[in-house]
Amino acid sequence: MNNNLINIVGPTAIGKTSLSIRIAQHFNTEIISADSRQFFKEMKIGTAVPEKEELASVKHHFIQHISVKDNYSVGDFERDAILKLSELYNSHNTVVMVGGSGLYTKAVTEGLDNFPKVDPEIRKNLNEHLENDGIDWLQQKLFALDPEYYKTADVQNPHRLIRALEICISTGKPFSSFLDQEKPQRNFETISIGLTADRELIYDRINRRVDLMIENGLLEEAKELYPNRHLNALNTVGYKELFQYFDGEINLETAISEIKKNTRRFAKRQLTWFRKDESIKWFEYDEDPKVILEFIESKINT
Repeated sequence: MNNNLINIVGPTAIGKTSLSIRIAQHFNTEIISADSRQFFKEMKIGTAVPEKEELASVKHHFIQHISVKDNYSVGDFERDAILKLSELYNSHNTVVMVGGSGLYTKAVTEGLDNFPKVDPEIRKNLNEHLENDGIDWLQQKLFALDPEYYKTADVQNPHRLIRALEICISTGKPFSSFLDQEKPQRNFETISIGLTADRELIYDRINRRVDLMIENGLLEEAKELYPNRHLNALNTVGYKELFQYFDGEINLETAISEIKKNTRRFAKRQLTWFRKDESIKWFEYDEDPKVILEFIESKINT
């Protein structure tokens, strides 16, 4: 097997984009983005989409390719990304994938468990409970329906809670009973690279990035999206806090502070997820790219 997938992961604001471009240029290849927040064409500033110059320097796929109004699941991404990789491997032996969405990178590298289709009304009802009763209601419901999955689930992530609950409710079976099925074989070898730093440094980078987003027009971007605030894609950090500000629930200073706090929590969850994967080779965020490239070359040649 000569096909390689260089999988670059790590917490938000750690420097994955610049490293992925450097590696893609070295191998004269293209980049698959596995950042689920950057899929949406209307969400540019709040998701830190790469700059035009960065996108022009290396061909990227799955950045701003759908609308917030589209239903696009991790299963859809797995299908589309595998098709794109099959196409790219016709002309490249090595492809780069980059993103902080752990479930999405795992979908590509390992495959997903198969779940039955769910009535959209169930998801709609659960989202209404989230809005009216808060995340506590979802947590208690999951504990009641699937205590086994509750032990290991990211119970602070409403998307994960709703996904598990909709399966429980639609099938009458625990979500955990659908996990750990036999996964599909991939026609590539994965080399996973993780970027990390001291927690305080990561938090400082996040705080500075949020300030830069506000300077670059995040408020205006969120205003344009406000009429669609009910959409699942917009129930995400950076937008939901500003929607609260528009509703008069909090002031702007508090909204910005909440964005920073919730992004820091998100980064902590990302690290927790990725640290469980023993196949990832970790490097400090400021490591010389040449060192990382030497490691990748050694893995490709062995």
